[in-house]
Amino acid sequence: MVEARSFAVTRVDLADIYRLYIDCLNRQDWPALGQFVHADVTHNARPLKLSGYRAMLERDFREIPDLHFDIELLITDPPHIAARLKFDCAPIGTFMGLAVNGKRVSFPENVFYEFDAEKIRRVWSVIDKVAIEAQL
Repeated sequence: MVEARSFAVTRVDLADIYRLYIDCLNRQDWPALGQFVHADVTHNARPLKLSGYRAMLERDFREIPDLHFDIELLITDPPHIAARLKFDCAPIGTFMGLAVNGKRVSFPENVFYEFDAEKIRRVWSVIDKVAIEAQL
């Protein structure tokens, strides 16, 4: 568990927290999600709260059983992180409005995070849909 600190978080601290968060996602350790995600989290300007954020992630794993988050690029500038995540997976059915139907696709996600008290408070995410379309 990440401990709250009374001093400002460093770039290294923030990167470590983020890597632990990604590990939490990959293990689907949903009870631990609150260690990394703020109770009032927003995603692409939608207020989800922690419960809604967790539901979104659980749905992603149901729709993409082999989902795995790989950090390709990570830049920290507290309280912000910019990451390029890489995915190589086989979504079942429709994904992002595309009939993927179990075909293996590779694509990046560019995502920005704002942290508050060492927890993710705001997320802005863009998935490269064109890269997926090119593989179908």
